Amino acid sequence: MGLRYVGGIVSAGLNGINYPVTAVEYLCVAGGGGGGAAVSASGGAGGGAGGLLTATGYSITVGSSITVTVGAGGTAGTGSTIGGNGTNSVFGSITSTGGGGGGTSASALNPCNGAGGGSGGGGSSWTSAGAGGAGTSGQGNAGGSGSFASIVYGGGGGGGAGSIGTNGSGTGAGNGGTGVTSSISGTQIQYAGGGGGGGVGTAGTSGLGVAGGGNGFLGPNATNANGGFSGLANTGGGGGGSNGTNGSTGGSGIVVIRYPSYLAQATSTTGSPETYVTGFWRVYRFVASGTITF
Repeated sequence: MGLRYVGGIVSAGLNGINYPVTAVEYLCVAGGGGGGAAVSASGGAGGGAGGLLTATGYSITVGSSITVTVGAGGTAGTGSTIGGNGTNSVFGSITSTGGGGGGTSASALNPCNGAGGGSGGGGSSWTSAGAGGAGTSGQGNAGGSGSFASIVYGGGGGGGAGSIGTNGSGTGAGNGGTGVTSSISGTQIQYAGGGGGGGVGTAGTSGLGVAGGGNGFLGPNATNANGGFSGLANTGGGGGGSNGTNGSTGGSGIVVIRYPSYLAQATSTTGSPETYVTGFWRVYRFVASGTITF
């Protein structure tokens, strides 16, 4: 007997038949970029969020193994290097781009500009305001620029999947761009927010990270080792900018897939995904790289 509808939900027919999976919904978030550091009177910038892609109707070929790669967060910036870009996340033919690292201000190398990525890292400042890195169309947004106005030297916020990072100003560092809320796992969670910029001065504020992005750090000078707050694991959040010689790391990414629970379970997985049924959905939540076969 074929499928039947129960309360508007498709149910397996008699004899408990599990019908094959032909399409799934997915969320693929890359690792967030690391936050930048600072030297002298300047503020490091926030890292950009990992690129975020989500859609329904991804076609499944029964018996074929699908590769899942969960991207790592970018490394923390130092006094001479900008924050590292996050690593790409992959689900089959879908690739989300790692977030761009936040700019570091350094008199020798002057790497003030944020790096491009899924979302761009914010720009720091030294002798001029560094520009935010570009985001990837359909995955994220650009980072904000840095500022050395007045007595507050603020780094720009990293871009997020939902909006650009804000610019630093004479009143404080820039905030990270907003992320995207998804309930694909069965719980509403915010993903892919940018890291806040770091500020230096006796007034002003540090930038705020959102949706997994780390907050920046505000301090009176940049001669200490105070770093920004790291992006949250498995959100793709960007790392917060620093007011010292150490930045912060970006948050790792995540891959989540789901489909109606009346359909057959995967025949095999690697990478130890969390697997459960919530409501009418069967969910596979990958926080480490692996494979899945239907």
